[in-house]
Amino acid sequence: MRLTILGCAGSIPGPTTNASGYLIEADGFALGLELGNGTLSALQTIQDPFGLDALMLSHLHPDHCVDVAALTVLRRYHPQRPAGGRRLPLYGPDDAAVRLANLYAPNEPERAETDLSDVFEFRSLPVEPARIGPFEITAYPVFHPTPAFGLRIAYGDVTIAYTGDTDVCPALDSLAADVDVLLAEATWTESDDRPVGVHLSGAAAGALATRTGARRLLLTHIAPWTDRAKIYAEARTAFAGPLELVEQGAVYQL
Repeated sequence: MRLTILGCAGSIPGPTTNASGYLIEADGFALGLELGNGTLSALQTIQDPFGLDALMLSHLHPDHCVDVAALTVLRRYHPQRPAGGRRLPLYGPDDAAVRLANLYAPNEPERAETDLSDVFEFRSLPVEPARIGPFEITAYPVFHPTPAFGLRIAYGDVTIAYTGDTDVCPALDSLAADVDVLLAEATWTESDDRPVGVHLSGAAAGALATRTGARRLLLTHIAPWTDRAKIYAEARTAFAGPLELVEQGAVYQL
């Protein structure tokens, strides 16, 4: 299984870093995970976007899904689009079809005529283990201002847990239990004045990895205004295992 970082800035894109986006590949199957600001551009440097076999969105905040609008344009109007118009399976929260149509065409009269089902086959995220390509995937509802999910992705003997965006909550312990890789958001540093129910700190991500027995911790979704060195130091204080701040363009063979 291969994990490629298309973008890893938190909440907004940074000066040189896209917002959230990842590509997970195994057995010739390409799974997009999030498609935030700038990530479609990054994807095109790696492969033909028509080569995506499925796309998953943990939630529908813009920094995780806004480039779906650009992908719609590409899949609908590209002169060399594949014959037959195969729809891309898109897994997301239950209201994804409506909210992504609003993103694509926010104003009337275009909005009244907009339906993205010619481009995407909308499916709910699987809250029970489900086979998607070569992967077994389970979605866990997490703690965020909008419906949001963490994703547990297994291929053979390797399991990745991706927190999505969340504050500390009981579901994270099940999501990350005994995983090989924990890809955890760490948007900001630990502070009593941080809003509740939004994001993890570096300390919280490290504590989660230790508590659940994760064997490797990859930190992502760090806000451009947050000191990355402080995030690393917080996580290192709480977690003694292999630890890394991901960088855009990094590739992990798992």
